Amino acid sequence: MASMIEGFRNAELCSKLVRQILKEATGSYRFMEVCGSHTMAIARFGIKSLLPENIELVSGPGCPVCVTPQCEIDALFEIAEKGAVIVTFGDMMRVPGSKGVSLQKMKSEGADVRIVFSPLDTIKIAAETDKEVVFVGIGFETTAPAVASLALTAKKAGIKNISITPYSKTMPEVLGLLLSDENLKINGFICPGHVTAVTGLSLYEPVVSAGMSAVVTGFEPVDILTSILEMVRQTNNGEFKAVNSYSRVVADEGNAKARSVIDEVYYKKGCWWRGIGYIEDSGLAFRDEYAEYDAFKKFDVSLQGDDEIEGCSCGEVLKGYIKPSSCSLFGTACTPESPVGPCMVSSEGACAALYKYS
Repeated sequence: MASMIEGFRNAELCSKLVRQILKEATGSYRFMEVCGSHTMAIARFGIKSLLPENIELVSGPGCPVCVTPQCEIDALFEIAEKGAVIVTFGDMMRVPGSKGVSLQKMKSEGADVRIVFSPLDTIKIAAETDKEVVFVGIGFETTAPAVASLALTAKKAGIKNISITPYSKTMPEVLGLLLSDENLKINGFICPGHVTAVTGLSLYEPVVSAGMSAVVTGFEPVDILTSILEMVRQTNNGEFKAVNSYSRVVADEGNAKARSVIDEVYYKKGCWWRGIGYIEDSGLAFRDEYAEYDAFKKFDVSLQGDDEIEGCSCGEVLKGYIKPSSCSLFGTACTPESPVGPCMVSSEGACAALYKYS
């Protein structure tokens, strides 16, 4: 495994790719990476510093923690205050609420908050307590099958003290919104590899039809530079297509079994995205037969509240309108140690990436 990764970090090969990009990039190009992991990798490996000034990379709404609206984040803290055991992935621990609270702070004050690596770990936790155990079901198509499997397993086993916050969102609808946004002026998309592993390449047919390139790629320097070169070439010749440059992980057809698990538990429903607004059919809600696992309904919490924390520009960053450094709070009032918005605290946030690696 180590030797494989080293091959995708080969300095000589990266240099050749950069020279070829410099040679062929004769126009102006603006590419958006949709995946937060790509945002972090681009910052970590200094990709932007290798590219000519006429190629601009823009971060998009590919961080699931970042695009979850503030009112839904606050609802999670309301559930925790009611005495539930909160089970979550680690990147949610320090996400701030509108009143300055976070799961990490609540845990330090006595709340039962536990970090897991798999949603199914929730089953064991629920078996050891009489309390309600709430899994923070956040993510895109990448994590939705595993979260859906938690509901499937709990229902089959007759477990009643488990519920899930239905935060899951889907990529096709937000991509459609980006395609219709004339302010972005995007030439192509560096597409999310792990989402595509579920959806397949068909997800990007609208991108190609709109006259933009779509390249699915991995998270190493060679992966990213190869995708940029491909997008430059497609933009130059005006022949656009969806390309899978991550075939070591992604099958062109995606994962039909994972999609069927999602469809069994969820149905598509409109939802709110931080800084973007309401997008029809862009969320996943529990079907009637799994409604008992909806934590918001079980705890009867309000989803009303402030859209943003005052002064936070995460919404503009997520839409690709501004760079993180353009936010007046960046690096001063808002840092990873004391984050104001989710883009600074999430492991996939654009603000966190720039702050850490700039």
